[in-house]
Amino acid sequence: MNDLDDFRAALRQPPEEPFSEPDLAAIMAGGARLRRRRRVLTGTAGIAAAAAVVLVFVFAIQVRQPAPAPVAQPPAPVSSTLTTAPTTAPTTAAPAEAPPIGDVIGTGIKTARGEIVFFARAVDLPQLPDIHFGLVAGFRSGETLQPVLMTNEFRGSDRSFGFHATDGGELSGDEVIPVFGYFAGQAARITTTVHGKTVEASLARWSGDPAVVVFWFDPAAVPDSAVLTPLIAYDADGKRLTK
Repeated sequence: MNDLDDFRAALRQPPEEPFSEPDLAAIMAGGARLRRRRRVLTGTAGIAAAAAVVLVFVFAIQVRQPAPAPVAQPPAPVSSTLTTAPTTAPTTAAPAEAPPIGDVIGTGIKTARGEIVFFARAVDLPQLPDIHFGLVAGFRSGETLQPVLMTNEFRGSDRSFGFHATDGGELSGDEVIPVFGYFAGQAARITTTVHGKTVEASLARWSGDPAVVVFWFDPAAVPDSAVLTPLIAYDADGKRLTK
């Protein structure tokens, strides 16, 4: 009897246990576990495949990069008895800073670097045809002026009615530059409100144009421009000039 006859004989044998209906719940549960396991394994395999692709791609880039070109060696020095006198580059004097327009305005605020002052300086830029001056904050010690911050209008006219070029409230070294600016118009009083309290500005008319009033605030009362509410200007009669 060959293997085929043995197989046929085994098929004719009755089953040792009676046939029973399959346990569908167990089959479904097992199938669900199998699907979940396959999903996880598929994800792992995908990650591994992606990693392999990255490695192959990086390897391909490294292979395709050309070998670095040889660095040219400097020629051997040639001895010579020729000597030349040392030369120096021509020097040019630094351009002098533009002088103030009108008088320098003293604030009476004394610091280790001198008195804090304000003055006007000319502005001449093609893109700002109606801006002719800016306001500079600095220190004055004796006859020496040390400008530290300049601000100017950047649109319209520098002398249109209202407030212009408000700045300051920051450190220059160890010194605080007061919040300052100027008002074009006949202002006799300028105020702001800080934390609900009205604060008066110090004023000085600019000698270059009496219609321009320079103002500044005590740094102890107005530490920076961020705390300002809208500035308000009044004329000599107490009439409010700005909204």
